Amino acid sequence: MAGTLRLDVALVERGLLPTRAKAQAAVLAGEVYVDGVRAAKAGTPVSAEARLEVRSSRPPFVSRGGIKLDHALTAFGVDPAGLRAADVGSSTGGFTHCLLARGAARVYAVDVGTGQLDWSLRSDPRVVSLEQQDVRDLDPAALDGPVDVVTVDVSFISLGKVLPAVRGLVRPGGTVVALVKPQFEAGPKAAKRGVVRDPAVHREVLARVARHAEDADFSLLGVTYSPIAGPDGNIEYFLYLGTEPRIARPLDFDAVVSVAHAAVPRKGVPR
Repeated sequence: MAGTLRLDVALVERGLLPTRAKAQAAVLAGEVYVDGVRAAKAGTPVSAEARLEVRSSRPPFVSRGGIKLDHALTAFGVDPAGLRAADVGSSTGGFTHCLLARGAARVYAVDVGTGQLDWSLRSDPRVVSLEQQDVRDLDPAALDGPVDVVTVDVSFISLGKVLPAVRGLVRPGGTVVALVKPQFEAGPKAAKRGVVRDPAVHREVLARVARHAEDADFSLLGVTYSPIAGPDGNIEYFLYLGTEPRIARPLDFDAVVSVAHAAVPRKGVPR
């Protein structure tokens, strides 16, 4: 039929799926729609005017952490495409996956644990897994030298204790995107059943972590909130840090905390 393409070919040409094999799999899974109707066959001819949709029920990243970081990278205008990155506290690899999806050339996944990184990432040639590695003991040589971007998601420890080490991992002009978890910053007295709900405590936590960042020779570039809550419903935040003091910006913690408490659903989800 003139002026038409096979559905699987059209999906790839329009950039909706990366390969014909993945397009065919998506059709078989019932995830592809043509003009609002679920497609039955990958070989179905479709016109250039046909509206194609992929409605995948699968999460976009190996863990919800990727959704958190994706929001932060967009909010801060950070583009890791073609850059070398380190994911400190990589765990399953949500942040690592997000960085790769945005075009990072290489990601060093650093974690004190072992066997947590998703196999799809562990087997990716762009990923270097550094397990049983405390960032405070990490030699930048293990990353082949300081990297362009560092993401941080650590638990059961304050960011103030790891940021000095992180500073040594990022090159001059590089940036850091760090997840701030009030439940691990405020202390047990401020948390009820592991959840810190008081906006005033959140503001205090952000201000304290910001001071730690400046003490570690970072400049403050931005702050935002995670679009989804952490485990048990904890609202979390991101700080955007740079290595060039002259471009530091004043941050409005009151505003971001107010918006977060109004916008973030309180149902907890795992990283």
